[in-house]
Amino acid sequence: MPDFPAATPRSRVRVPLRFHDSYSVDAELVTFHGLADGQEHLAMVLGTPSTTPLVRLHSECLTGDVFGSSRCDCGPQLREAVEQIATRGGVLLYLRQEGRGIGLYNKLDAYALQDEGLDTYAANTALGLPEDARDYTAAAQMLTALGVTELDLLSNNPDKANQLRDLGITVNHRVPTGVFTTPHNVRYLRAKVLQTQHTLPLPELTAG
Repeated sequence: MPDFPAATPRSRVRVPLRFHDSYSVDAELVTFHGLADGQEHLAMVLGTPSTTPLVRLHSECLTGDVFGSSRCDCGPQLREAVEQIATRGGVLLYLRQEGRGIGLYNKLDAYALQDEGLDTYAANTALGLPEDARDYTAAAQMLTALGVTELDLLSNNPDKANQLRDLGITVNHRVPTGVFTTPHNVRYLRAKVLQTQHTLPLPELTAG
């Protein structure tokens, strides 16, 4: 049995989604009662349910997801994840964890420090904030409420899989996302590989 309080579905609504490249898909959006952190997280159920669904925990990124910022890879990861999950069947959890949990204003302050030469983690630390403040208890609650206790995780981040396993969710495989580099995000992606062991095969780190 999980060692966290149960959450329950609050509402379910069908929403047709359409992305900037004209890809479209129907999704069932699910809201919840009783989430541990009190945030308005959202589950996006896509495709035909399968025994072992494909799941992504996607942290909200206003700049990347909505405005198309090329300082991160969040927008392309979201677009890719929706199609992959819809094809296979599964769930995307859209988690209100802007800036790895530090919030939008702090994230933009961290960007300013990155412009001065700090990497994404050092910038958070310089602001007196955690390198990564995300806790995935609410994600485990949402999945359990949807009847998903065994899954394949679409993620390059080992911490997501480790936290879910610690919370009693069976993660069979971690499926990597694509690599979405731009001239503006390569330092950010490099820091994720070197400091938090993200599985991103960046050419300059895998050559030779």
